[in-house]
Amino acid sequence: MRPVARVPPFDRPATYEDLVALPDNLVAEIVCGELHASPRPRPAHAIAFTGLGGLLTPPFHFGRGGPGGWWILSEPELHLGADVLVPDLAGWRRARMPAPPETAYFSLAPDWVCEILSPSTAALDRSQKLGLYARAGVAHAWLVDPDARTLEVLQREDGGRWLILSTHAGHEVVRAIPFEAIELALTDLWVP
Repeated sequence: MRPVARVPPFDRPATYEDLVALPDNLVAEIVCGELHASPRPRPAHAIAFTGLGGLLTPPFHFGRGGPGGWWILSEPELHLGADVLVPDLAGWRRARMPAPPETAYFSLAPDWVCEILSPSTAALDRSQKLGLYARAGVAHAWLVDPDARTLEVLQREDGGRWLILSTHAGHEVVRAIPFEAIELALTDLWVP
């Protein structure tokens, strides 16, 4: 997979108009004034993404087999100040966001984000994007690495720093905040 590309403009901060002008087959974000674009993810990423969404959506989004009370969304476009971020998955407690906005994007920071790491996106996801999520007030973040077969569970501390609460790997069955009400079999996230 090609690395995440910083694309023009290079002489000024990127705008939303620059982002929407890119081809639809790219995932595009504005991170700290820079426009980043990457191709659609490879199969291992897509399997982890689909598996995790499939595990969390019934019990938390729909309340089937779990407590409900969440909006769990795939690749929502977040407008957090001047930054436009697209996490792989995000969740809002319905108590904070009773209904989704009418816009095609969300300006209310989610309560939880998940980034599925790819070799081309891991550095951006771990460094700049995690910092922006913390600054926006996101309370929980998960980093899923389908190549290393790991799940890192992070919680934002006072002061905006991330604390790694736990790291899980391989075939573990885990309960991870904020979704500790159910068990997650990590094997459901990996290419067999």
